[in-house]
Amino acid sequence: MCFKNLPIEFDAQGNATLKPGAANPYSYTETPAPTPIEDDPERMRELFARNGAVRRVDFDPVTRVAGALAFHTVVDLENRQVMETASMATLFRGYEIILKGRDPRDAIFISSRACGVCGGVHATCSALACEMAFGIHPPPMGVVARNMLLGIEYLYDHPIHLSLLAGPDFSEPAIRETNPEIWERAEHTRAPGRATHGYEFMSELMTDLTPLTGKLYLEGLHYTRLAREAYVLIGGKYPHPQTVVPGGVSTTIDASDLNEIMLRVVKYFDYGRKTAAIWDDLADFFYEVNPKYQDIGTRPKSMIEPGQWDDPYAYDGTFKNCDDWGRKRWAPPGVIVDGELVTTSLQMLNAGVEEFVEHAFYEEWTGDGQNQRFPTDPAGNPLSPYHPWNKDTVPKPTATNWKEKYSWSTAPRWDRQAMETGAYSRIWAAAQTGAANFRDSDYMNSTGHSLEIHLPKADLPNTPIEWSIPETWGAFERNRARAYCILYTAAIAYDNLMMAYDLLRKGGPDAKMSTPYKIPKDHQIGVGLWSAGRGYLTHHMEMDKGVIENYQILTPSTWMASPKDPFGNPGPYEEAVLATPLLENYEKPEDFKGIDVLRAIRSFDPCMPCTTHMHTDDRTITREIISCACGAEGPHEH
Repeated sequence: MCFKNLPIEFDAQGNATLKPGAANPYSYTETPAPTPIEDDPERMRELFARNGAVRRVDFDPVTRVAGALAFHTVVDLENRQVMETASMATLFRGYEIILKGRDPRDAIFISSRACGVCGGVHATCSALACEMAFGIHPPPMGVVARNMLLGIEYLYDHPIHLSLLAGPDFSEPAIRETNPEIWERAEHTRAPGRATHGYEFMSELMTDLTPLTGKLYLEGLHYTRLAREAYVLIGGKYPHPQTVVPGGVSTTIDASDLNEIMLRVVKYFDYGRKTAAIWDDLADFFYEVNPKYQDIGTRPKSMIEPGQWDDPYAYDGTFKNCDDWGRKRWAPPGVIVDGELVTTSLQMLNAGVEEFVEHAFYEEWTGDGQNQRFPTDPAGNPLSPYHPWNKDTVPKPTATNWKEKYSWSTAPRWDRQAMETGAYSRIWAAAQTGAANFRDSDYMNSTGHSLEIHLPKADLPNTPIEWSIPETWGAFERNRARAYCILYTAAIAYDNLMMAYDLLRKGGPDAKMSTPYKIPKDHQIGVGLWSAGRGYLTHHMEMDKGVIENYQILTPSTWMASPKDPFGNPGPYEEAVLATPLLENYEKPEDFKGIDVLRAIRSFDPCMPCTTHMHTDDRTITREIISCACGAEGPHEH
């Protein structure tokens, strides 16, 4: 039984039903939010009596993330702990409102504008939702082409995070400024992985992570370009591809295209090995310097992963069979609660999702909690009135109040528990699935506690690489796992390239790129169950008379940047920062930079909205938001 908190039980055949006897089974009593420290004058007087050691520190904006994120903290600098946190998504996107009344195919191209980093995954996720609603699926080559697009997109995305966004937190300038004693030690510490990555001392590695000038920073930029060059051969352009359509892709592929992609993908074999060795060395070095670095950004091992990379012969686009074709993906679905894999069923993953808005700038849409369009999914599994298929997006901007509403992010929960997601949830689910249930691959093997990756030889020896599930889960392990995901992704991209060559050689119906279709005029629903580079992604669609009635997008950073839920549980960013010890070296409170807080947040690889979209009756207004703020690294203190 995978649910502990939702009112769902299972019969002997495994069919899910609501527990009997409850008139309103999904109702709940909201837990009163604790009074923020700043709103408690007596406590503030007590805390501020500590020579100004207790301070409000706001990171606004949090730089080196995609989009706009602000983060509020109250810190005790004397005891080196974080006392209060609040994660703030500061922009309203409104894609759900923009898409109402449109042709469902428009969602592929409009939703891909949700992000300038990972637009391709939105396009594919939307196509999957359309295919379920239209009752179609691509031929094998169409599925393989989309798999290659996804793999290449990740090969673009992961180096961005590790080299350009999170990497600078471990660079020479950052270490020298916040922990000079660590820099001195790094100058005399040999790097264990020097035979793989080429750095004799840890200090040399840190120097090359320096923004704009460091070799690793510039190399990361180079590898993002290589991936984009490969992507456009099928996708037409990036970040917003033009060839992803319901039923496959609207282009053709020949051997020369595959050769060009192959020339680029194989370069990630060595790059992935080097990157994994670098992040192994960084994590282990910091743990050795101070074991408390293992506590940076810690939270429960609770993750959600829909999986991706469909089996071209198993995927049929139906909700009825999604458990079967989901488990045959190269990256299997999984929900992990406190380190335990509780389900690999896409139907149960979907049924367990709810979104709450008690602390978000939205109207509640359920009324008495019983007014829902879909009490069950297409397979008959119970759905909450707070499920995305039952959700309406109704903005309600108000003043920011830490006790009430303070973010444009909803609070998604699975089985009413806060979950995180990312490249690491993908490799974790694959590792924990075990060999008996992991798809056959010449390049990967799941052991139940690790994922072994066997790639062909490039310049470096083709010794097996193994990522093992860590005992402690925190910021350093998120970055380490994402580094290994470069190799994981390269193995899957290579596997699909081999399959594409074989399909081209054989020809026939399986080598076609797409399936013809007609848009149904009757009432239909569909869901795209997919992932972005940063984790979980779903698009829930309802359509009637050939147009969209409702469309709901749930992104990775909505899960992780979420505010507190009605049960009083913090979102993953909030929880991870609250557990973070402040290990930087500062003599006076005004010297505090908050590097450990930033390491915790950035380890999730936040991807907030790249632009804000305001919808009026007759037009859509777009304003670009420059969120790099490279010169505004420091926090704001009050």
